[in-house]
Parts: sequence; C-alpha cells; structure tokens
Amino acid sequence: MLTEPGNLEALMGLAGRWVNSIRERKPMKKLILDMDSSVRPTHGDQEGSAYNGHFGCDCYHPLFVFNQDGDVEQALLRKGNVAGAKDWKSVLEPVIARYHDTDVPKFFRGDAAFAIPGLYELLEAGDYRYAIRLKSKPILEREIEHLFRRPVGRPSKKPLVRYHAFTYQAKSWDKPRRVVAKVTWHQEGLFPQFGFIVTNLTGSPRQVTRFYNLSL
Repeated sequence: MLTEPGNLEALMGLAGRWVNSIRERKPMKKLILDMDSSVRPTHGDQEGSAYNGHFGCDCYHPLFVFNQDGDVEQALLRKGNVAGAKDWKSVLEPVIARYHDTDVPKFFRGDAAFAIPGLYELLEAGDYRYAIRLKSKPILEREIEHLFRRPVGRPSKKPLVRYHAFTYQAKSWDKPRRVVAKVTWHQEGLFPQFGFIVTNLTGSPRQVTRFYNLSL
C-alpha cells in the first residue's frame, strides 16, 4: 500500500507538515535552506539499488533540503546511480512554495552539483539570496591568476588566505552573476588551494565564503 503514488506523495509531505507544526509554535526570523544528496548503502537486491562510483558502493542516493535548525524540509529517495542534482526541482519547488508568503530573509546554499541555471532563476524569482559552489574551469582561474603568485619570503605557519570577486556569465546563464573566489596558501604547499562560489549576496568575498562554509 505504501508504494501507491498517492501514499508516496503523502510520505514525502510528512517532513513539511512537521516543520509547519514547529513554525506555529516558534516563528522564525530568517530561513536558510541547504540542499544536498547523501548515500544509503544497500546490501541486497532492493529495487532501485545500484552501484555509485563516487561513493564506491551499492546504494540509494537520496536528496534532501534542510533548514537552519537541521530539520528536513523535503526528501526524495532516488536510485543509487543517479546524478547528484537529479530531480532537484521536485524537491526544492515544494519548499519554495511553502515559504512563498513568509516575510523573512531567505537564503540557500548548495554544492557544485546544484550550479544549475534553472535553480539560480528559481531562487531569484523567490527573492532568495544564495551561495552555490562552482566547479573550477580555466576561464574562472584566469580571473584569479594574480592570486596564484607564491608569496615572497618564508612561508607563514598560518595559511595565507586571499579573496576576489568578479562578474561572470556562462553560455547557459541568462545574465552575468557575481562569482567569489578564495585562494589559500599553506606552508607546506607548492600550489594554492582555491574554489569558486556563484552568489547574489552583496557582502564581501570573505563574508560570502564564511556564509557558504557554515554548513558545507
């Protein structure tokens, strides 16, 4: 009975009803959504179980949206071999709709799997501020070449961190967007570590990076 479409939809909605009951007793001052996939190893012939090369096991690959209190807002059990962002819209859209009329600052964080133009557009239309990691590519690295020069003198024991922000538009994007970069030099490293975040936050590059790293 639980596998009937209507029952599965009701089960997916349980998390939302639980969160709604909490909000009735404890109104929130802001909303922060974190979207991420996870792994649930399997040890038999369960329907949908499949080998996932990233996790190195037979598993399910569920998708979650959490809020700032650690509550599950929405979840979807997926086959083990699907991509990290598969079916993101069916998971995120109900949460966006749930808070459509809630007048609080709204934020979203996600890793590079969710660097999807349609996701940016959905968040912007819902007045969300977001920070989403971007996979590195040469065109982005050229924007921070000036930060790749090894510092002169004896390396510091404490990591040297540099930030930079610039405007970038990928071919699949409908408009230019802000990108923040963080470059870290470690004492023992010959080359720096670096990463990129696409965002519509207006804070400094350091503030944007700190907001992103609070949960991811």
